[in-house]
Amino acid sequence: FKEYLKNTTKIIIAQRINSVSDADKIIVMDDGKILAIGTHNELMNTSEIYKDVYNSQQEGVGFSE
Repeated sequence: FKEYLKNTTKIIIAQRINSVSDADKIIVMDDGKILAIGTHNELMNTSEIYKDVYNSQQEGVGFSE
């Protein structure tokens, strides 16, 4: 998928963080407001809401970081 569509811009709207964790830029929104922007690693270090959602989703499928 990445090779087929490289050098293009894709907008993905997702609730599952695993769907976007490899994205170059992730925008975290709540109630229509942008709360944070960054890569997965940046957001794990700077955005509590992103980190909380990620951890709860990983626990739900039996993984932990």
